[in-house]
Amino acid sequence: MPKDNQHRTERANATRRVTLVGAGTNVGLAFTQLVGGMFSGSQALIADGFHTLSDLVSDGVVLFAAHHAHKEADANHPYGHGRIETVATVVLGLLLAGVAIGIFLQAWTRLFAETALPAVQPIALAFAALALGAKETLFRYTMRAAQQVRSKLLEANAWHHRSDAISSVVVMLGISGAQLGFIWLDSVAAMVVAALILYMAGRMILASTMELVDTGMDVNQAAELNRFMANLPGVKNVHMLRTRLVGGQIFADAHIQVTSDISVSEGHHVAEYVMRQLKQKFPDISDVTAHIDPEDDEVAQPSADLPIRSEILAILQHDTDSKALFTHIDRITLHYIEGAIQLEIFVSQEATASALQRFRKVCERMAYIRSVKFFREHAPQHDAPT
Repeated sequence: MPKDNQHRTERANATRRVTLVGAGTNVGLAFTQLVGGMFSGSQALIADGFHTLSDLVSDGVVLFAAHHAHKEADANHPYGHGRIETVATVVLGLLLAGVAIGIFLQAWTRLFAETALPAVQPIALAFAALALGAKETLFRYTMRAAQQVRSKLLEANAWHHRSDAISSVVVMLGISGAQLGFIWLDSVAAMVVAALILYMAGRMILASTMELVDTGMDVNQAAELNRFMANLPGVKNVHMLRTRLVGGQIFADAHIQVTSDISVSEGHHVAEYVMRQLKQKFPDISDVTAHIDPEDDEVAQPSADLPIRSEILAILQHDTDSKALFTHIDRITLHYIEGAIQLEIFVSQEATASALQRFRKVCERMAYIRSVKFFREHAPQHDAPT
């Protein structure tokens, strides 16, 4: 199995496994918090229970993304389905934001209601402590898996669990304050929980939205990428490096300058070598497109307006002084360098000096041809018959 496909499979399996564990934990925990909140009279604990219950919806979003985002590229999605994971993260953030606003409004209404706030029973602290331990354990378990398979979606879900744990700490503080006679602290704790959830949701939405608009990798990381490629054998310079993030993967393309007189096949080989080394050094890079340049064309393209091979050969083949040599030409190599063309003409042994001279004079009349070099091809040697 190709390495990229294997990584996609591992990521999908890990995401599915971790999310199912989290969903099972959240089912039991939400039921415990809601029952405990109603039994103890703690609004903060009930709010935290609804927060946990909303995690089940987010787990469903994560499972959906895990199933679809890791499919291989196809005709309609040549860059893969990684953006499904990005969109799912945005949806997850929006769900969290909605839950946060609902919790805040409910706590606000209760805090400023005309009726007296009900007392909170001490047992609420035990439920809050149980929730804190479970959520922190889920955070560590999910984050470890996210780092192993380099999944931003799993990482977002892990921080979701951490926000749950922080909210449980706030709930515990609110309940403790209520036990000391500050009953209003329970509602304030619920509002603080809502604010924390909203902050985390905003971060998730912003990060994923930036990815949807083809935001590149960190500037310092991109510079490191550029330096690494520029120091590889066969590479003279690297310019016009562009990167974009797609569902936890990085797609990159760059212009790689090589020695101007090497063959097309050698230039291609250098590009393949650069791509292999880059993927080994930076595992998050999923795909690299290398554009081979014989010169630095980042600022200007001096050879852009020069005629192509077919146009040049048409002129030379129709001129009476140069067309005679074509019967002795084996091949012609054109080098487009610094706004001019260098010709390398490989001719047979039968080509006369006068024919070469007439051909050269025709080339000299063509302003865009800088130089002409002739090379005589030797006839292949055959072994004598035995």
